[in-house]
Amino acid sequence: MEKLNNSIDRSWIDKWNPPFIISGPCSAESEQQILETAKRLNSSYVQGFRAGIWKPRTKPNNFEGIGKKGLEWLHKVKKNTGLMVATEIANAEHVKLAISFGIDILWIGARSTASPFTIQEIADALEKENNKIILVKNPIHPDIELWIGALERLSGKGIRKLGVIHRGFYTYKNSRYRNQPNWNLLLNFRTLLPRIPILCDPSHICGKKEGILDIAKKAYHFFQYEGLMIESHCDPDQAWSDAQQQITPENLLEMLKKLTCIEKSDKKSKISLDSFRILIDELDENIIALLAERMNISKKLGTFKKSSDIAIFQPSRWKEIMKKSINFGKSLGISEKFLEEIFKLLHQESIKIQTSNPIN
Repeated sequence: MEKLNNSIDRSWIDKWNPPFIISGPCSAESEQQILETAKRLNSSYVQGFRAGIWKPRTKPNNFEGIGKKGLEWLHKVKKNTGLMVATEIANAEHVKLAISFGIDILWIGARSTASPFTIQEIADALEKENNKIILVKNPIHPDIELWIGALERLSGKGIRKLGVIHRGFYTYKNSRYRNQPNWNLLLNFRTLLPRIPILCDPSHICGKKEGILDIAKKAYHFFQYEGLMIESHCDPDQAWSDAQQQITPENLLEMLKKLTCIEKSDKKSKISLDSFRILIDELDENIIALLAERMNISKKLGTFKKSSDIAIFQPSRWKEIMKKSINFGKSLGISEKFLEEIFKLLHQESIKIQTSNPIN
């Protein structure tokens, strides 16, 4: 771990005034769309232009990217605007083509990060291209070791200009985010690798326009991320992919002005307090989402019991739940009295829901 941390070359980001911003559409759609979006971005705030050329999709027959010709459009953006250009790569052929068109920043997506075989193929293809900036998005599931393993494979091939992108993690429960931030996991990651630049991707965390600024503030001001990747599009409502999470270049500029003009006095003490509050708020939201899921199951259970002529209250089951839950909680350092009170409230609400739930 120490070897990886010490091998990081931060020169690519340290030469810019923070935050380092990469922006552009989710997908390249046409030359006009790419050039217009890039032209409307303010280069005083934005250093890199992004566009997806190859788009990995969960299911076939969805738009999977424009392919090679999109690289020609990115090359024109670089030539016409002076912005660095960035795109996602997922295999050795992507690496070869992107490099041939002078792409400055290559990022590895969440699906690819989750596959050591894919990462190794990309690392092998990049072995002689150690001057490229390579950013690695977090894996879909919250697995720090998998994320660090990807970085170690790249570093093992001599790649030094590394960074990571926090784009949130898959969550099975209801959440106001498309991908759960899991801020605490990122704090643990930074403890392990304090020198690696971290960018936040509020677009993919939120999955919609609303909330992007809030996530950007938390990442930049409270958790000290060095940069942001935010999706922008010249006509977001007509975007071919992820239209709901893209904003116009003008909205981006307004957002970045708000972000960078926030008062930073007494920053050290403010970060400590606010960052802890953010961690608590996220955990509270998770608890509420889990409670909603639990009560929904109670409702279904009530319907089943009534249709099967089974008593709603099951004393032996209740004793079993209390004993098991208290023992587990105590092993985690939670007081028995607190657990008893919590589970009594949960049980009372569950019984209430089951009793009032009619048979469909």
